[in-house]
Amino acid sequence: MRIAVKLAYVAAAVVTMAALAGCSMFHKDPPKNPPATLTEFKPTLTVHKAWSMSIGSSDDFSFSPAYAEGSVFAAAADGTIVRLAAGSGKLQWRIRAEMPLTAGVGSDGSTVAVAGEKGIVLAYDGEGKLRWKAQSTSEILSAPAVGSGLVVVRSADDKIVAYDAESGSKRWTVVRTVPALTLRTTPGITIDRQTVFVGLPGGHLLALFVNSGAARWELAVGEPRGATELERVADLSGAPTVINGDVCAVSFQGRIGCFDGGSGNPLWTKNLSSSVGLGADERFVFAADEHGVLSAYARESGSNAWTSKVLGYRNLSAPASFGRAVAVGDYQGYVHFLSREDGAMLARVATDGSAIVAAPVVAGDDLVFQTRGGTLAAYTAE
Repeated sequence: MRIAVKLAYVAAAVVTMAALAGCSMFHKDPPKNPPATLTEFKPTLTVHKAWSMSIGSSDDFSFSPAYAEGSVFAAAADGTIVRLAAGSGKLQWRIRAEMPLTAGVGSDGSTVAVAGEKGIVLAYDGEGKLRWKAQSTSEILSAPAVGSGLVVVRSADDKIVAYDAESGSKRWTVVRTVPALTLRTTPGITIDRQTVFVGLPGGHLLALFVNSGAARWELAVGEPRGATELERVADLSGAPTVINGDVCAVSFQGRIGCFDGGSGNPLWTKNLSSSVGLGADERFVFAADEHGVLSAYARESGSNAWTSKVLGYRNLSAPASFGRAVAVGDYQGYVHFLSREDGAMLARVATDGSAIVAAPVVAGDDLVFQTRGGTLAAYTAE
């Protein structure tokens, strides 16, 4: 079944459905479209590795680093959680959770939250001491969001729960219906002042009031289409990105767009399919589609600024705007730096050879990537 093979081939986007668990339709066949061969070019951007550290494998999960209060936080599947000084990479603390982890990490600097096996939420203080733990109703596959005094998680059964960051008491719960078929990597959550933006399976973007969990608005970024359940998978990808009061999001087999954060009114939308999320800055919105085509759109109008196909089918990560470049990782652990103005290749660096699935994070003057093999690496550019 061609669509199933395509979904299985996209990094960290293995399609799953309980009724079909273990079904032979998800066997691994050779990719129909081989990854683009990397070609030589003359670098025009000087990139240095600021620091790196091995923290442990992500296994079959996606762990993203977080940046807050001058520190980088990261976690691994074996339960390792670290806090490092952003500029130097100096280890501030390293702890081991009491169980394997499935998602992380979220932090505002004073609270560090991860998801443990069987849906357990673990929250630590800024010194790495366990503050509280709570039991969710099912597995959690995306990093908890921390902010405005809350830890917010979304479990695989589409329940969004907000916990008090200090006490762990449940503040509110929102329930949505899970589509019959979804991507295994779940959409993310972003807290921006008084609003919690939640990506949902089925392609919906939900805005909730921080204090109550009441719906502010809800809209469809990607609408399920097609005759089969596989064709109708349209989950939101990655975490919604908030820039100057606007929220931008992208879905699998759907659209990319930016919306007014207060009302949900669309500013613009374009057809695009991505399973890894987007990056954005003051001027542009960047996204890599399922074919490895990287595109830049004007943030305010949605007009296409440029499109690059040189990294086709290399299972790209979500992109990140970084100075005069936009950076993206691939399935072999390479980090590619392209011009944010025209998409020209500027530089390329190698990590540990394992796939970069998680979204990179800008940490002060550095850009931090986490590989599936467990390397946390920070780069600076001149």
